[in-house]
Amino acid sequence: MTAPAVSIAPKTALLDAALLLRGSATRHLPVVEGGRLVGLLTDRDLQRCAPSRLIPITEDAYNEVFAKTMVERVMTRDPQTVSSAMPLQEAVTLMQQTKYGCLPVVDDEMLVGILTRGDLIDALEKLLSGSPIGKSPLPSN
Repeated sequence: MTAPAVSIAPKTALLDAALLLRGSATRHLPVVEGGRLVGLLTDRDLQRCAPSRLIPITEDAYNEVFAKTMVERVMTRDPQTVSSAMPLQEAVTLMQQTKYGCLPVVDDEMLVGILTRGDLIDALEKLLSGSPIGKSPLPSN
C-alpha cells in the first residue's frame, strides 16, 4: 500500500483536485474529513463530469465548471475499503472481483493508506525478482 495516501477534503474545488492528481501522478484521491474517509475521487470522475468539448464552450467557462464544483458533488461516497490486517491475497481478489483500481486502507475508521493496482504491480515485480516485499500483509512503498 501507499502510506500515507495523498488525500483531499470534500469542500475542495475540482480544479484543485485535478491539479493535485496531475501533480502527484496518481489516479485516486481519498476524500477525508477529520481523518475519516468519506469518499473517493478518481481521474475518471473528473473526466465524467467535465463539460463536453463537442459543445461550444469557452476555455474560461470550461475552467469555471472545475473552479465552482466541489469534490463532494462528484466523489464516490462510502467506497469499498480494506484494513491493514487484511491478507494481500484477499485484497487482490476483492479488487479483481469488483474491478476497482484501488482500495482505501482504513483502520479504526481512519485512513491509513491506499492499495492501488500500481502497488500490486510493484509487489509482483519484487516477488518475481526475489526482492523482499515487506512484512506487513499490505506492503508499503
